[in-house]
Amino acid sequence: MAALTVTSAPVDGGLADLSGAAVAAASGGDTAPCGPGRFLVVINGDASPHTATVATPGTVSGLDIENAALVVAAGDTGILPLPRLFAGTNGRASITYDAVTSVTVAVVELGS
Repeated sequence: MAALTVTSAPVDGGLADLSGAAVAAASGGDTAPCGPGRFLVVINGDASPHTATVATPGTVSGLDIENAALVVAAGDTGILPLPRLFAGTNGRASITYDAVTSVTVAVVELGS
């Protein structure tokens, strides 16, 4: 798994080049830091839809919490919040993809 880094998007200036901040999705999956104001961005440049799945390691009353799945249509961009709920024991979210052909990803944090 590749460790994604956070790109800041200042509130007063934004992020002008989101695709420039994105990296190729790793075939073995990625990890990302979680926390308030952080989001996973999935850019699908493929001709088929793709799904990014974020594992949810916690439980409620002994029952597993369902993993979060983001389906991104062909040629589209999707965004998924990364709250601490997704953090594993290492403090990072574990992300897998159904395929990585022409898929790029970024972790964006809304800054001040």
